Amino acid sequence: MEVLRTERVTKHFGGLEVLRKISFGIKAGEKLAIIGPNGAGKTTLFNVLGGQLPATEGQIYLYGEEITDLPPYLRLHRGLARSYQINSLFFELKLIDNVLLALHGAKRPHYRMFRSMNSRSDLFAAARDLLESMGLWDLRSTTVSSLSYGDQRLVEVAFALASRPKLLILDEPTAGLSTAEAVDFANTLRPMLGDTTLLFCAHDMDLVFNLADRIMVLYYGEIIAEGKPEEIKADPSVKEIYLGSEKGPVSAGA
Repeated sequence: MEVLRTERVTKHFGGLEVLRKISFGIKAGEKLAIIGPNGAGKTTLFNVLGGQLPATEGQIYLYGEEITDLPPYLRLHRGLARSYQINSLFFELKLIDNVLLALHGAKRPHYRMFRSMNSRSDLFAAARDLLESMGLWDLRSTTVSSLSYGDQRLVEVAFALASRPKLLILDEPTAGLSTAEAVDFANTLRPMLGDTTLLFCAHDMDLVFNLADRIMVLYYGEIIAEGKPEEIKADPSVKEIYLGSEKGPVSAGA
């Protein structure tokens, strides 16, 4: 069964066409990576899928239901969650409070007058499960600003996972991490995801080829290649455009 399907999704900014008739689907439990050089349109695509930007043309379906015009919070309640390249955390609050807020916000309805958060034993249990899965439970009383950047990236993913999404979208999850931090991040991420359907983009090729079941290559707003990791590795056009060939890679602005 397909979790997500896009049909001819296009995005213009004035006269600039950033996405051009993007059509693809993701099956339940699949891990799909999108790669491409800077400026290829990856983040724009994720913003359109998440509802942060409207599509100029085309349709988006989640489990067969059209969500093209839904705002982000309604997409969240239908099972689509995402993270961002830049951490969007409450840096001066404790880690446990960040996760509790994420879990609270994912509930529908999530607002009740005069009810203390301390009375929500269900949220505390869920927060503990989530933090233990990341190996961060012992840091629960630490302010987020005091965490390492790698741990902050994990918390960003935890925010997205708090709603138990049917589809999780991660935008450059290892951005800004050292090689060692990226390895630790990937090793922690895999068991966290379980059978969650994943769509992600990354410049970290180790993460892409180790995590993805399928890879799509985006170039100047169009899908130019699609296949299993070994097929993408062997594709001559991908080697030249993105991964680099013996003649040298073609830059995004070339």
